[in-house]
Amino acid sequence: MPSILPDGEPAPPDGSLPESALAELELDRDGGPRPFGFYLHVPFCTTRCGYCDFNTYTADELGDAPGASRASWAAGAIAEIRLARSVLGPVDLPVASVFVGGGTPTLLPPADLGRVLRVIDDEFGLKPGAEVTTEANPDTVDPRTLSQLRAAGFTRVSLGMQSARPHVLAVLDRVHTPGRSEQAVAEAKEAGFEHVSLDLIYGTPGESLDDWRASLDAAVAAGPDHVSAYALIVEEGTRLAARVRRGELPMPDDDDLADKYVAVDEALSAAGYRWYEVSNWAASPASRCAHNQLYWTGANWWGVGPGAHSHVGGTRWWNVKHPAAWAARLAAGGSPAHAREVLDSSTRRVERVLLEVRLADGLDVAVLDADGRRRAGQAVGDGLVDAAALTGGRVVLTRRGRLLADAVVRDILPSDR
Repeated sequence: MPSILPDGEPAPPDGSLPESALAELELDRDGGPRPFGFYLHVPFCTTRCGYCDFNTYTADELGDAPGASRASWAAGAIAEIRLARSVLGPVDLPVASVFVGGGTPTLLPPADLGRVLRVIDDEFGLKPGAEVTTEANPDTVDPRTLSQLRAAGFTRVSLGMQSARPHVLAVLDRVHTPGRSEQAVAEAKEAGFEHVSLDLIYGTPGESLDDWRASLDAAVAAGPDHVSAYALIVEEGTRLAARVRRGELPMPDDDDLADKYVAVDEALSAAGYRWYEVSNWAASPASRCAHNQLYWTGANWWGVGPGAHSHVGGTRWWNVKHPAAWAARLAAGGSPAHAREVLDSSTRRVERVLLEVRLADGLDVAVLDADGRRRAGQAVGDGLVDAAALTGGRVVLTRRGRLLADAVVRDILPSDR
């Protein structure tokens, strides 16, 4: 359980939010409707992957702690959704997206996930065409469970493939069989899922460029309409970090990571996918993950579950981590929030730059100060920012700029940060 919550300030026991946050619920920064979503965190896993620092628990780690079992998760989630309705008040907030992540959500019965989804619909209403996603490990789904999830209202499934090479999966402590992810894509389509995504990781110690290209070929051949590809990060407190520290495995190499990013962008572009965020590619605009776009554009969402994070109108908060503590607070009629921070205008501006520069739609250049706009112009000369987009008033990264996105952001950030 290596993930660490930030400090923040104490959250109110009843979960109440500042009036300034509630005032932003209905309108976005341009005065139009602001999307609202739910993230549901399911913290259970059968085994812990060596690279993962998410707030997850195996059955052995949880033991018999009251409220911490898989069987009780849905009841706790429902209680927190009803708390959200109470805190947010009577404002009309039809839900544009629901994302169930983890952990391994598909360790829970589809009926439990469907029951929670129905409560969101009852309390808030799902917008017509709302995107409803669940993450899934390929070995925890089959045609029957996928059909049940689809019948329960899920429209999208995101499968954790990571790699097609057995030795790479072994280093990551992934237990599914190579080829199972591709089979699960076919099963999800057969079950009627409108959108299917594959998640990949590159830069694992021992993974060659040929290994990575083989994984890309397998992913493309499977025919998902969305692919995410993330560079491996060695997070402190994980088993992978301990192995690297002991010298058993090498630290991922920056040049190797860059070569593999170019490889994924070339392979997916050739197959008809288009990048829309630095680490995400979609077969069409309709295939983009609406829920992640909600995060990247500073919209509002309520995070349900142990350790889940939320954001409403510039107020960000996070729940207690342990499932038993989360369940106990809800059972007592209080909020499971551990702490929060109310973001000032300068911080929100910086975060907008940080996130929107990573999007293919780019950042409105008017968000930058005069020095930032000048530096964005210089980045064009360095081959990091698209010249035509900047002429049109948007800061859009080139492929080289995507490789150096953090440096570009640091360079163009507002001088009052």
